[in-house]
Amino acid sequence: MSAEIRSLKNPKVNVRLGPSKTYPIKFVYEKKYLPVVIIDEHYNWRKTKDYDNDTGWIHVSQLSKTKTTVTTKNNEIIFSSPTHYSKPKAKLEIHQVLIIKECNDMWCEVKNSKISGWIKKDRLWGIKEHGIKK
Repeated sequence: MSAEIRSLKNPKVNVRLGPSKTYPIKFVYEKKYLPVVIIDEHYNWRKTKDYDNDTGWIHVSQLSKTKTTVTTKNNEIIFSSPTHYSKPKAKLEIHQVLIIKECNDMWCEVKNSKISGWIKKDRLWGIKEHGIKK
């Protein structure tokens, strides 16, 4: 099975120790659109891993196909177009969740509720798993 990224569909998602509601909750995500990599599957359950390498089982009803990513460092800059010479629009904190609109060879156009613009691909987590070459 090749790595595939999904994002969290809801603002609160339970992550369980195993692939069933009978397993205890390991932790709860509280960030809609947070990207996770699917590393295993069992019927309607997916074992996921996040940017911190935390793993657990999530029911498929809690996962979305919306392409998202997170920033990997503090003070990452969003630009108005895909070049360092364009106008900087904002500085982002580490692990900022962003929806991916499109990507080219080096840049991705991203957005969230506050900002939209372009950021270098190598500043983002999980881009290769989206099938977007780094």
